[in-house]
Amino acid sequence: MQEYIYYNKNGLDFPLSEKIQVASSLDDIKEKSFLISNSKDVNSEFIASEIDFYIKNSQDDLSKKIQNVSKLYEINSIKFDFAQDIPQSLEISNTLMIIYDNLEEFNSFSKNLVKEEFELYKVESKLIKKIKNSIGNFEVVVDGGNKDIVLKTSQIVWFNENLEKKRAGIYDPNILGVDNTLDIVRKNLVTFSFKKTITYDKSICQYHERKDEICSKCSDVCPTNAITKDEQNRRLVFSLVDCITCGECVSVCPSGSLNSANTSRDSLYEISLFYKDTKPLIISSKANIENIKVDLKEDVLPLCIIGDIFDETMLLTYLQVSGSSLIYFSSDISKGTLESIRIVNEIYLKKHGKIAVYLVSNEEELNDALQKQEFIENSYYNFNQNDMKKREVFSQRLQKIVGNDDLGVVKTGPNIHYGRVLVNEAHCTLCLSCVGACNVDALFANESDFTLRVNPSLCTACGYCEAVCPETECLTIVYDEMELNPTWFKESILAQDKLFACVECGVEFATTKAIEKIASKMEPIFAKQSPAKVRSLYCCSNCKPKVMIIEELNNNAKYSN
Repeated sequence: MQEYIYYNKNGLDFPLSEKIQVASSLDDIKEKSFLISNSKDVNSEFIASEIDFYIKNSQDDLSKKIQNVSKLYEINSIKFDFAQDIPQSLEISNTLMIIYDNLEEFNSFSKNLVKEEFELYKVESKLIKKIKNSIGNFEVVVDGGNKDIVLKTSQIVWFNENLEKKRAGIYDPNILGVDNTLDIVRKNLVTFSFKKTITYDKSICQYHERKDEICSKCSDVCPTNAITKDEQNRRLVFSLVDCITCGECVSVCPSGSLNSANTSRDSLYEISLFYKDTKPLIISSKANIENIKVDLKEDVLPLCIIGDIFDETMLLTYLQVSGSSLIYFSSDISKGTLESIRIVNEIYLKKHGKIAVYLVSNEEELNDALQKQEFIENSYYNFNQNDMKKREVFSQRLQKIVGNDDLGVVKTGPNIHYGRVLVNEAHCTLCLSCVGACNVDALFANESDFTLRVNPSLCTACGYCEAVCPETECLTIVYDEMELNPTWFKESILAQDKLFACVECGVEFATTKAIEKIASKMEPIFAKQSPAKVRSLYCCSNCKPKVMIIEELNNNAKYSN
């Protein structure tokens, strides 16, 4: 397999790198396969539609065009190398359910069916109570009068479908047309193919197996049945066959536990290195660029991505690596990306007095943004962010912007959250329940000086530390505020204590506040029972039984005498 092919039946009026084969006839390459192509007509693993868009519209000089076309092939090669969107398939039987409001709708569809082509169920829409699962394995709960009936079917044709969230395998002829719907259900017979679209790291998920539900934003924003919640066990349930690669879940995930299988954060970082001293034009798959005609100014280089997967961390990465403002093109932007753009723009306006990200949704807005896009003086910054957590990367990049300035406060929410943890030190016993609850390392203990510390810039304001804190009026969170000053990035001490030494052996075994708290509650009770029980409150686990045994022996000896 050769790596790169450029195909255009009209040829190309300038040369390309020798690494790229150029063809003007499909006959010349019909027996060959390639890694990256600019055209769907070529047998290739990866289609880079931005290549033709760049060639057609760029105002770069010839030498830079040649260089940038090579860049675009290399960028897409990185996407391919990092991609984890593994093809998958489901077996589909010929069971088909038609849900209708009136018999005329049913007849309009069923008259086009070949006899015995499908094992057919017909159900009036008013009888539908619940639909479980997805294509290939639907379970439809139908009102049967005296009791509910469960019907199993592989596909559903539903006139005036009214589910709150879309599911693969349910088709509405009033939207698609009867003929088109019939073509789809026939095409799906035997095997339905799809790709893995999301990767998931449950170890940093802020929903997974937590006592309280403090984050389920991915499920909330998902427009389909691709991510749901197992509320009993506090686990996310994925039905990737239903995923439409919109990017909603990836863009709002606070910890970075969700990632695009097509273009991961690691791959986006590697790709960002191609954009140094270049003006990025990020193009979501929701934007159709095939017929767009614009004047791409010098140094503008497009990047096509699947869905709106850019969050505040990745936006800041491309802004700082390029040293330029960027344009983001999407016709239906995700909630997380939209909010990330607002946050980043507020930061840049406070620091540089300039717009960082121009959000556009059509050709006219794109043309306008291209006139305004510019390099931003003293904004370049980069470091190796591989293997770093999402919030760690954002913290380090934001710290570079803030420097020694105090730029005020940026409000966050409702989909992206930052905050500051506050602790009433008088009530804190350093039990460290909050540290165990924090999976983004914003809260941590320093064993050298027995302190509870926080790095506010890493906090996702999930609230789990507040939920698990056993003390009253101890830990609170200032929600949805990002403080743009140097202290935001520094470790600060929330509480401190000294170790308590066992009154018997002198071994330090707990914090003084913890012992004092327990003793204040238990000493009045134990005082009525025995001096040894009172003393045991101030003993380590090894000495507690010894104190009690000695008292018992002494009592026995006294009675025997």
